Amino acid sequence: MPQRLLRTGRADGRRGMPYEEGVTDTPRGELMQIGTVAERTGLSLRTIRFYEETGLVIPTARSEGGFRLYSEDDVARLDVIKRMKPLGFTLEEMQELLVLLADLDSGTGDRAPLLDRLRMFHEAATARVTALKEQLAVAEGFAETLSGRLDASR
Repeated sequence: MPQRLLRTGRADGRRGMPYEEGVTDTPRGELMQIGTVAERTGLSLRTIRFYEETGLVIPTARSEGGFRLYSEDDVARLDVIKRMKPLGFTLEEMQELLVLLADLDSGTGDRAPLLDRLRMFHEAATARVTALKEQLAVAEGFAETLSGRLDASR
């Protein structure tokens, strides 16, 4: 007999209020507990819970025992968040991009404004990567200076 789960979501595919459903897997694979998701993403349990509290990633389901259960789509959302974090995107910007990507994936509505907004995120990410590369070059130069001082001291 399948395990009963408390699923979260709405008919339009976005996250929302929980509803009961007797399914234990998703179209893309089995549901995973938070520990497995943490191992796969390299994020701590605390970080994943924080992203849940802020509404960035809501577990697809909960077991009868209350354990968080995540789908492959949830893991993909966490991966997007993980890649945005070092670029200094805010939680609000992360949420905006996640909604934008979900809207693009849904294939409904006018895609032109969505693609324009995606271009803006791309430009912002590219600018932030460039700034990080510049900072890295300064840091590497500093480390090289210190190495030179050590070599001169020998």
